[in-house]
Amino acid sequence: MNMRDAHQMLATVGLILVIAFALQLATLPPAGIAIVLVVLAVVLIGLYLHGRAQAKAGAASPAPQVREIASPDGEPVRVLESDGVYQSATYLDERRFEPVFAYQRAFEVMFEVEDEMRAACGHGIERALAIGGGGFAWPKYTLTRHPELMLDVVESDPSVIELAQRWFFVDELKRQVGGRLYIMEADGRELIDELAPGMEFAATPTAVHCRAPYDAVVNDTFSGAEPVLALATVEAARSVRATLRPGGLYLTNVVSREEGRDLAFLRDEAATLAEVFAHVHIIPATDELWGGEDNYLIIATDGAYTFTDAIPFDEDFLGTPLRD
Repeated sequence: MNMRDAHQMLATVGLILVIAFALQLATLPPAGIAIVLVVLAVVLIGLYLHGRAQAKAGAASPAPQVREIASPDGEPVRVLESDGVYQSATYLDERRFEPVFAYQRAFEVMFEVEDEMRAACGHGIERALAIGGGGFAWPKYTLTRHPELMLDVVESDPSVIELAQRWFFVDELKRQVGGRLYIMEADGRELIDELAPGMEFAATPTAVHCRAPYDAVVNDTFSGAEPVLALATVEAARSVRATLRPGGLYLTNVVSREEGRDLAFLRDEAATLAEVFAHVHIIPATDELWGGEDNYLIIATDGAYTFTDAIPFDEDFLGTPLRD
């Protein structure tokens, strides 16, 4: 029996039961009918809520997949794919610690203002937090370029951490950098909210390592092709700001899809961060090789820094601040 025949049989049986129930209901007194109708309503509501829960569960994102493909210039690369979107990629040769995508290299722009930070605030970029591990493209790159940097990486999906360690050379990275890399399995928003109140909090398995504030926080989180909105609000930005040392930097990756070059989310996120930080910079990080989308880095800070490639904008550019 195929699925269509099964549905037809269930519909026929259901119709027969409804007719039988209606005939039986007609023999009951009014009070009995009322009780039956109440019970029926409760059952139907229960079935409806159960169906919605099942539909939500069935609509959950499929497990991330690892595939090997050829890059646009013919180089073999390994990609981490989720919901049809490449979340990360790695070369397979001696360049395995170099990012494949341009925007992941662009996060290094933070070190451009390190001397200004030291002069103004008495510290450089010594400790950072990466929200969103994925294939650990930027963590691999920055830890091998900056031998004094301590980096915490928070990733909410344990299967992604496992894939990164097995297929994206993270196990090799850990052996190379030792204790300078610390990986946490936790929700990024929950973590920064936990850290925020004066950086004073009870020790927990996810937070005990994070008592010292950060000099930089990098947000590279997506659910498929969509940004994680819980990390894009004014309230989230306040929690991030609380985790930063004076003059620290918050960098977040914003994508503008090819269709129509819609900058609405970029404008809204710039407005959101301007509500919390003294200075907001926008830096293009378009990938000419891969194409298909424009990436922008938004950098928010209370430090009065100058970024060479920042795009000037005025108040008219800012959109609507996002809130929880």
